Amino acid sequence: MTAASAHIADSHGLIRVVGARENNLKNVTVDIPKRRLTVFTGVSGSGKSSLVFGTIANESQRLINETYPTFVQQFMEQLSRPEVDALENVSASIVVDQERMGANSRSTVGTATDAQAMLRILFSRLGQPSAGASFHYSFNLPQGWCPRCEGLGEVSDVDLDELFDRDKSLAEGALTIPGYNVDGWMVRIFTESGFVDPDKKIRDYSDDELHALLYQEPTKVKVTGINMTYEGLVPKVTKSFLQKDRDALQPHVRAFVDRAVKFTACPECGGSRLNAAARSSLIGGVSIADAAAMQISDLAAWLDTVDDREVGPLMSGLKHLTATFVEVGLGYLSLDRSSGTLSGGEAQRTKMVRHLGSSLTDITYVFDEPTAGLHPHDIQRMNDLLQRLRDKGNTVLVVEHKPEVIQIADHIVDLGPGAGRAGGEIQYTGDVAGLRASQTLTGRHLDHRATLKPTTRERRGALEIRGATQHNLTGVDVDIPLGILTVVTGVAGSGKSSLIHGNVPAFDDVVVVDQSPIKGSRRSSPATYTGILDTVRTAFAKANGVKASLFSANSAGACPVCKGLGVIITTLGYTQSVETLCEVCDGTGFSAEVREYLLNGKNIAEVLAMSAAEAADFFPSGPAHTTLARLIDVGLGYITLGQALNTLSGGERQRLKLAISMAKKGAIYVLDEPTTGLHLADVDNLLRLLDRLVDAGNSVIVIEHHQAVMAHADWIIDLGPGAGHDGGRIVFEGTPADLVATGDTLTARHLRTYVGG
Repeated sequence: MTAASAHIADSHGLIRVVGARENNLKNVTVDIPKRRLTVFTGVSGSGKSSLVFGTIANESQRLINETYPTFVQQFMEQLSRPEVDALENVSASIVVDQERMGANSRSTVGTATDAQAMLRILFSRLGQPSAGASFHYSFNLPQGWCPRCEGLGEVSDVDLDELFDRDKSLAEGALTIPGYNVDGWMVRIFTESGFVDPDKKIRDYSDDELHALLYQEPTKVKVTGINMTYEGLVPKVTKSFLQKDRDALQPHVRAFVDRAVKFTACPECGGSRLNAAARSSLIGGVSIADAAAMQISDLAAWLDTVDDREVGPLMSGLKHLTATFVEVGLGYLSLDRSSGTLSGGEAQRTKMVRHLGSSLTDITYVFDEPTAGLHPHDIQRMNDLLQRLRDKGNTVLVVEHKPEVIQIADHIVDLGPGAGRAGGEIQYTGDVAGLRASQTLTGRHLDHRATLKPTTRERRGALEIRGATQHNLTGVDVDIPLGILTVVTGVAGSGKSSLIHGNVPAFDDVVVVDQSPIKGSRRSSPATYTGILDTVRTAFAKANGVKASLFSANSAGACPVCKGLGVIITTLGYTQSVETLCEVCDGTGFSAEVREYLLNGKNIAEVLAMSAAEAADFFPSGPAHTTLARLIDVGLGYITLGQALNTLSGGERQRLKLAISMAKKGAIYVLDEPTTGLHLADVDNLLRLLDRLVDAGNSVIVIEHHQAVMAHADWIIDLGPGAGHDGGRIVFEGTPADLVATGDTLTARHLRTYVGG
């Protein structure tokens, strides 16, 4: 081999990034070995995701999309070219992230993978009596679904008194449904239809009038000369609210649905979603509904009893699929579990199931904290899976903070030194030994361990939970202490979330802070979500003697060209839409006139471009400073006030919600894995924040796997001993010191090792 050909072969073994400037990256140039496991480390906001997802994975997917015909491209996600000078030797990438699966009531764990389709084929071949072809076993098609619930598995009864106030007329605002305002179209259809008297109190309606209000079939009517469809309240509310997944509804609408609607398992199909023919077709006494309801580890055992040469290859595939579920730590799920109920970590591992059986090689797999939601006991199994993907000849890129995952890396890329504008630079590349010897923040904290507290706080009462039976809980009785820091732990699927989320919110003054997406448009930002923008606009208006609406890019202050978006969206016929920075406002979204007004030498666009830490210095007092100080407290000092909310990770979303709710005193805070997305160096800051919340008179309940948080707790409630039907019980209650000294649970063993006991 010549020197030139050797150089070419060697260069083809590297992904080469040259001059990456996406988000906060500062002209980053780095080589990443292919067919190796590379872990990207650095504090939250240091630029890891910008490099891995925003640059490498984004450009790979964009280039692949461009190979499709333009007609097909219009139906695909439109990806913009990342800010990078060159990206060489990129292979096709598959992103396995923690975005929760679509909140669709027809989507289950089985339908989200190939498992349900394979089961349907199995029963269409072997089920007796046969219900027909495989689609006759589908709850998403009329041939297979239950006619009563149409495949949803549940029916609903509406509480009419939650829809209206019987002592008022429609004109007086009798309808109490979200969005049904007296002067709005939703109500005007009723008041101007002629079917009911808008000035008569509802309790005085005749039977015919009440039927017209509640159950009238869709009928064409004219309202103010416009043709519209009149329909009774009950079917109208059912279509607009109840046929959507509850998890996808806005909080105030979800609260209304929870009050107004009682959901029960469909009495006809027992919640199985299937019609009688599909349910009565059996293999060895088991129906497809029974199989889908089994814990997947049990389903795997049942499949071993099905022996028929006719379906040999199908059985082989189905057995491999169920074994993979068990392998990734999801053996406790069932195929009929709604995919919208999976946590971010469970959703990511469910997506992994698809790829582990794939015949594709030389793929770049990109993972976002694959250990999220995993107990220390399960992390080794995840490590094995990452290494298996690598050993098949794939390039595996992992954004991760856990030392256990960093330890198995072939190569490490550490970014920093700080977050936001203080980050975006390569701090270290090389192996684990070199990282440990380096003086980077990650290197210094790699072997850092939290210690057990010498003393723990005394409780001030307790939340008494009795006979809890949600999901796999076995009639659990437990007292959750108040006035202290309580950590609830146990392996994934042991029942932690079922116990806490299923029971604690029913008590008064409970603040639940989770990682679910924050509702809002592309115009939503930390400034709008926290209410800081209102204070800022008022300050600008007062300083310049003009109206506050001028300082809103959604109102009078919008750039006339881009209408406040900051970008120009051009649709190129059948091909993709292209976004370009608006040159008139320089991407700020504000008109030139508005940018002339100053507050302490800065215009509104410059203030919104500040990080929370910079803005806290700019507003040294007042309500804006108070809120900004809370953002800094929760470790979000680096996020900019005007950045889009959809650019925040799940952990950042949770900490943003925590910052807003921290003002409440004497509350019970429920946090779900608050260490997600936190660097080892930031975990200590989180522990100090939790201490401040408790010391201010609050009770804090944390669902968490991180041993540092367990060690810092005043009280630990450990669930298990395993997952699914092997869990659902309290296996330990006491102080962390007692757990380390006398505990015999999986958590005890790992915490004992962690603290060096």
